[in-house]
Amino acid sequence: MSNSIIKLFGLLPNEDVVHSCELTNKKGMCLSIINYGATVSSLKIPLENGQIADVVLGFDTLKDYVGSFSLPGAPYYGSTVGRFAGRINKGKFALNGKEIQLNINNEQNTLHGGIHNFSQKVWEIEEVNEANNPFIKLKLFSPDNEEHFPGDLSVELKYTLSEENEVIIEYKATATEDTIINLTHHGYFNLDGHQHAVSEQELTVNSQKIVELKADNIPTGTILDVSNGSFDFSRPKKCPVKIDNTFVLESKEEFAATLYSKKNHLKMSVFTDQPGVHIYVGGDCGNVLKGKENTNYHALSGICFETQNFPDAPNHKNFPTALLKKGEVYQQKTIYKFETF
Repeated sequence: MSNSIIKLFGLLPNEDVVHSCELTNKKGMCLSIINYGATVSSLKIPLENGQIADVVLGFDTLKDYVGSFSLPGAPYYGSTVGRFAGRINKGKFALNGKEIQLNINNEQNTLHGGIHNFSQKVWEIEEVNEANNPFIKLKLFSPDNEEHFPGDLSVELKYTLSEENEVIIEYKATATEDTIINLTHHGYFNLDGHQHAVSEQELTVNSQKIVELKADNIPTGTILDVSNGSFDFSRPKKCPVKIDNTFVLESKEEFAATLYSKKNHLKMSVFTDQPGVHIYVGGDCGNVLKGKENTNYHALSGICFETQNFPDAPNHKNFPTALLKKGEVYQQKTIYKFETF
């Protein structure tokens, strides 16, 4: 039977209340979301051997989620990223003939929406449904000039746990002025379980093109063909030790990427309507914070599949537009599908 449970997760220093919502489908797969950052805190999947694997990284306490944003490299475990995922060069872009200067939070650049971004906001729980394909809807209001982004922005986010063992993430947003937007999910996956390394899992990416980056991880504007090179994952290869790159998705009909665990006989397929998937291996907390179940997360603890527009898109005319016009609706959909063999 599908069901849902909502319980207290913790209190923020300003006494805002944070809840955890647990969705379970008929196959026993269980998705937990906290409304701090609209964050996936746990994803437990029954395996063929009768065991259960929690396949995402996270923390046991709200205090650690909050504290993680003070680390030298905040991990953004399982959070919803906005207003703009990825980097914007020097935090600047032009809109309607006017130069906008955003807050800087990553060396000279703006990363993942700035200093007080969506990953650190308490989202409002709008609706929870525990029928077939249980879901939770959350919403967030971002006022005009927050982090210096123009326009009031209203965002609605829906997480659905389907009876086919899919986590379906759908976003909608509207703005009172022309603005830019690029939302994504920043989950760190590990199909062997969150206490292991991803290095033995196999990665496939349905692309042979990546966004070329400069040394500071800002795009040059060039799209590189990586056929037969180290970034060609069109055939399964072991997860790379180091990767932090956006792959160009030219077909919205097929999968974007897959991850496979021989250990747990578990496969995850990623589907999206977005033009890119940013793949990142990491999760290191520098031994400052412990992960769930007192786990020491390290540089190979998880792999992210951030389905989104390209980084710095507002500053490159050849990139897909990040513009959301007043009165229009931004929509995005991503599916993480899990299968056991």
